[in-house]
Amino acid sequence: MPKGAGKQLAQNKKAYHDFFIEETWEAGIVLQGTEIKSIRSGKVNMKDAYAKIENGELYLHNMHISPYEQGNRFNHDPLRTRKLLLHRKEINKLIGETKEIGYTIVPLKMYLKNGYAKVLIGLGKGKKQYDKREDLKRKEAKRDIERAFRERQKM
Repeated sequence: MPKGAGKQLAQNKKAYHDFFIEETWEAGIVLQGTEIKSIRSGKVNMKDAYAKIENGELYLHNMHISPYEQGNRFNHDPLRTRKLLLHRKEINKLIGETKEIGYTIVPLKMYLKNGYAKVLIGLGKGKKQYDKREDLKRKEAKRDIERAFRERQKM
C-alpha cells in the first residue's frame, strides 16, 4: 500500500492468483451518495472487478458495493460502473500498455487516504495454468519450511 494510506477496506486476492502484477497506480474513485458509507463499513467486494479504458477515461466494472442500510431511496446500484481518477499521462501510458496482448488493468486494493477512498490498480499479465500450480507449490513449500522451523524453536 502506498505511503500515507490509511485503513485497508478491501483486497482482490484473486488478482494476485490470476495475474503477474507488473506495475501499480493509485487512483481516486467517483462515488455517489451513500456509497462511501458502505465502503467505510467494509461492504466492498472486488473479486470479479476489472478496469477498462473507454473514451480516454478509466472505468471500474463489476465492483460490488452493498447498499447502505439507512440509505432508503438514496441508495445506489451495487454493480454500477464507477469512474477512476488518474492523471492524463498515466491514462495514456495505460492505453499503450493494454494494447499489448495479454495485459489488463486489475483493481488490487481499496483503502482510505486522508478521508478519500482510493483504489490501487495494477497492470496484470495473465498467468497460465502451470504458472498458477507452480505458485501454489512454492507457497506450500514455504509454509512447510516455516512450520518445521516453528516446531524446532519449541524444542
